[in-house]
Amino acid sequence: MKIDVLCKLAEFRRFMIISTCQSFIPLDLLRDEMVFPERQSTLGTMYVEAEDKVTLKRVEPITFVRVSEVLGIIYTSKSGRTQLKWRNVREDVGRLTGDASTHSLVNLFTSQILDESFVAKVKEGAR
Repeated sequence: MKIDVLCKLAEFRRFMIISTCQSFIPLDLLRDEMVFPERQSTLGTMYVEAEDKVTLKRVEPITFVRVSEVLGIIYTSKSGRTQLKWRNVREDVGRLTGDASTHSLVNLFTSQILDESFVAKVKEGAR
């Protein structure tokens, strides 16, 4: 399904964690809003483009990085069926665009990026 919405950086971070490393991210890294997971492209790309980035810890296959001033994020699922890009628009808000699988749609709702208004728009478009 096509995605084109505005969302907060913290919401997209939550989506990335739910989708990839919720079961094993260290609690101190989970609590730090500026820590993001990254992953090599061979396993489905997760890359954060930021003005400053420091590698903190690697828990196979995820590398946790602390960032500041995030410009954009590329997320591709392992299967390749979800391909999303988040681009900073202003402060901590960005435009999320791309294609999401059914599983990723559930995670987008769980992370509060999508809500009932998205469902209503989809229903309208189907008419």
